Amino acid sequence: MGENIYVFMIAALAILAVTDLVVGVSNDAVNFLNSAIGSKAISFKTIMIVASVGIAFGAMTSSGMMEVARKGIFNPTEFVFSEIMIIFMAVMITDILLLDFFNTMGMPTSTTVSIVFELLGAAVAISLVKIIGSGGGFSDLPNYINTEKATEIIFGILLSVVVAFSIGAVVQFISRVLISFKFDKKPKWVGALFGGFAITAIIYFIIVKGLKSASILGGSVTEYIATNPELFLLANFVFWTLASWLVTSVTKWNIYVIIIVLGTFALAMAFAGNDLVNFIGVPIAALQSFQDWQASGVMASDYSMDALATGAVRTPTLLLLLSGIVMVITLWFSSKAKNVVKTSVDLSRQDEGDERFEPNFLSRQIVKFSIRASESMGGILPTSLNNKIDRQFEKPYVYVPKSRVQDLPAFDLIRASVNLMVASVLISIATSMKLPLSTTYVTFMVAMGTSLADRAWGPESAVYRVAGVLNVIGGWFFTAISAFFAAAVIAYIIHLGGIVAIIILLIVAFLLIGKNYLSHNKKIKETKLEEKLQKAESNSILGLIDESTSNVSLAITRANKIYTQSIEGLAKHNLEELKKSKKGIGKLNDEVEELRDNIFYFIKNLDESNVGASNFYITSLSFLQDMTQSLEYISRAGHKHVNNNHKKLRFNQIKDLKETDVYVDELFSKIADIFRTKNFSELTPLIINKEALFSKVDQKIQKQVARTRADESSPKNTALYFSLLLETKDLLVATMNLLETYDQHVNI
Repeated sequence: MGENIYVFMIAALAILAVTDLVVGVSNDAVNFLNSAIGSKAISFKTIMIVASVGIAFGAMTSSGMMEVARKGIFNPTEFVFSEIMIIFMAVMITDILLLDFFNTMGMPTSTTVSIVFELLGAAVAISLVKIIGSGGGFSDLPNYINTEKATEIIFGILLSVVVAFSIGAVVQFISRVLISFKFDKKPKWVGALFGGFAITAIIYFIIVKGLKSASILGGSVTEYIATNPELFLLANFVFWTLASWLVTSVTKWNIYVIIIVLGTFALAMAFAGNDLVNFIGVPIAALQSFQDWQASGVMASDYSMDALATGAVRTPTLLLLLSGIVMVITLWFSSKAKNVVKTSVDLSRQDEGDERFEPNFLSRQIVKFSIRASESMGGILPTSLNNKIDRQFEKPYVYVPKSRVQDLPAFDLIRASVNLMVASVLISIATSMKLPLSTTYVTFMVAMGTSLADRAWGPESAVYRVAGVLNVIGGWFFTAISAFFAAAVIAYIIHLGGIVAIIILLIVAFLLIGKNYLSHNKKIKETKLEEKLQKAESNSILGLIDESTSNVSLAITRANKIYTQSIEGLAKHNLEELKKSKKGIGKLNDEVEELRDNIFYFIKNLDESNVGASNFYITSLSFLQDMTQSLEYISRAGHKHVNNNHKKLRFNQIKDLKETDVYVDELFSKIADIFRTKNFSELTPLIINKEALFSKVDQKIQKQVARTRADESSPKNTALYFSLLLETKDLLVATMNLLETYDQHVNI
């Protein structure tokens, strides 16, 4: 390859670096945003400003060249320039695809782990090519690969997951037992002591992790802190405890909010200062390699990369500044970043609500085991002590309408502070001990541990939350495995195809990212436009009737569309149409189920004089559920019939079903209009006419009986047709029951 080829590769790596910064920030935003967003300690705009300042400051004080990209995973002296460029190109293409995939799924993963295993995979692929080409064997691989470092990274992953979860749970339990949920009623000295501990941990974290290589502190200060950590921590604790007490006594500032703001800044700064090199470290290493090779005058296939094994190279300040700007812009405008943060916050929220993950066998077994273990542990402690601990976990009750629950904090200020404090301590200790650690894994698992200790995972939600955590952890191991193999395959493809392969891979990569971006945006727009059944807030029958009319109108309109789609899809033998009807009824059914799940909260919040409203609410919901169940059967039966490639329905059967669809459409359109306009006087004529409506369906059934006796030859078609008509009748019966319920109560 000529020099122009490598100039093109450097330019491509620069573009990939910017793209990697964007997808990387979208993923790693969860590290520093989840506690502040979940607790709603400050406004979202303020959170973003604090995080942006932290990122900008961290980028400017970055530790520069990532040594792992240059010599941490492979031995650069064993490779020539042309091979190193293949490795770096494969790593960057794999990284943006992998991180974008996880961002689109809304799953937090580790940028550190992904880059390490991509380097390992690509280096192994090229090493094997060299070994096989020279007639060597697998025993020669350790000469090329730093297996000790790779093992250390894997051990770090496993250790950080377990330790972060355990310590987060222990510290949160102790904090809650000492401070309780009524922390705002505690004496100021309690908050001051907590503030002293938390701020000391965060300040130490800023110095050890965020500013460890920055000249801003000066060598003597850094050396003093490193040699006298105990004295430094003690002095800090005394100072920040007094400062916390003075601030809360003199001003109206909340010490827990101060901790959250400072912790968010610290984690954002450390992320930019250290994880920034995950995104630009490889391209910078490639640029340095290119400059060394260019100055040598040796052929690319002969130039040994000994230079990468020498001392560290500082990243130019201008590049750090530009990288910081890209990261800040991404943080403000990336909807995927908010999606990843939402996963973490939802799994750790205190209250019940919509669960994103479905329970699985493993999550059920873990919950069962945990319940038994908890009962056994509870039996060891005296009953009086158990009761005292339970009182500390009692939350002050404040009535909030269920539809406004999403506006509440996911957890309180104490838990948010513990999340930031524990994450800071663990990352600081690991950094000072030079242990490999993923900040994503630590912050996420600390948040999960504090959730468990705070009794956020109750009997109603535990299996869902545990399933979610297992999904995320499974995704982390998938990251490592897929990063290794994908980078290895891409490196081998580039080795075989050269510049043509690089161009094709780049086009494919950006097409995939573009497709994900467009589909993600489309999904967001659909979510915003999608009308959804709303939970009840009224506590009287008349209030409920008035409030629920839009629900009934919307449910009937959607039911009408689903029924028509099912009949049309079956008539045309159109599987796509039937898939749409299945998806539509699935959503409607979930929303009705959600309303039924709200019955407990609805009844709890009723005034004594309006308890009768509960009967109306429960009854109307049961009829809505009957309707959705009938529609679900109709949709599923039609889809199954066509999907199994059974014979098409006969012309007369299709004709009868379409006639049925016409009068179902007329009925549902009238009902939707009545409830939309609240003109309930029109209900009576529809109810009076119900027997004539049922009779029409009965006539269709009798016609099919006659056809079956005469000339019907398909048992499958006959069974399907009868099922559709019988479920249609059940659908109409449930609809009429719903109308009668409303008619009775509007005329009270």
